[in-house]
Amino acid sequence: MDIEELQTFVEVADAGGVSPAALRLGVSKSIVSRRLFRLEAELGVQLLARTTRGAALTEAGATFRDYAARVCAEIDVAKETILPAGDLRGRLRVAVPLSFGQTHFAPILAEMARRHPQLQIHTCYSDRFVDLITEGYDCAIRVGYLQDSNLIARRVGPLYGKLVASPDYIKAHGSPETPEELVAHEALMQGTEAWQLMDGDKIITVRPQGRFKADNGPALVAAAAAGLGIAYLPDYLTHEFIISGALVPVMTHYPPPPAAAYVIRPPGQHPARKIRVLTELLIEYCEPAPHLAPAPLR
Repeated sequence: MDIEELQTFVEVADAGGVSPAALRLGVSKSIVSRRLFRLEAELGVQLLARTTRGAALTEAGATFRDYAARVCAEIDVAKETILPAGDLRGRLRVAVPLSFGQTHFAPILAEMARRHPQLQIHTCYSDRFVDLITEGYDCAIRVGYLQDSNLIARRVGPLYGKLVASPDYIKAHGSPETPEELVAHEALMQGTEAWQLMDGDKIITVRPQGRFKADNGPALVAAAAAGLGIAYLPDYLTHEFIISGALVPVMTHYPPPPAAAYVIRPPGQHPARKIRVLTELLIEYCEPAPHLAPAPLR
């Protein structure tokens, strides 16, 4: 049975259609369709029910998908095992946060591509929550605090943050001194999230309110600098504004708990070597960087 046919079927099953699978694989839709036709002919069973909206797994297809995915994963591990030491091939699809990835992780991914010229690296920069399994990513780099999930995480570096506001906002509205005072202020948020603060060794959860929301960090920095409210932001976004005086820390007696940057991957017994290499490279560059502030590659 052709491994390309199995890989193509798994991509179509996970992507939900021929077109998105072809985009992931970097081939034409006709090639994807031919591979699926040959696989179904060899098995003598229909794996996918084609619809106007895409492709849905039949009962047989849903069963076969899990076996096919395991076979593909084992083949990848076998290929990596017999490669010369240090060589990486194939494709690495990684999701990276937009507001952090362009300045900090893009140079590291470029360095990985330079070290491994036979490896294809496809990166998606977005602050939205990417579903690794459904969207077909090998791994993701995430920053902040991890939500509970069945994904496997590896910490690669520290991340620190603070509450900040502009001098104009503080002049007009005052500076909160306690969590109780904070809830009366305008908060700049990504959504309806809760803020965690440290009171000594104790973590306090605050649910602030505000009229300005944005789905990425730089937009919240701009809003804070414009005097619209108080923002809860990582140091790598605010340190230049604090140095210039455009922003000042507030509630310094109640700092946010330390967070981190992580490599997240789908569950599996053994991570692919390309993910292990990326993780090690991120640790090499992120761990020594104070607060993950921008720093040139060594």
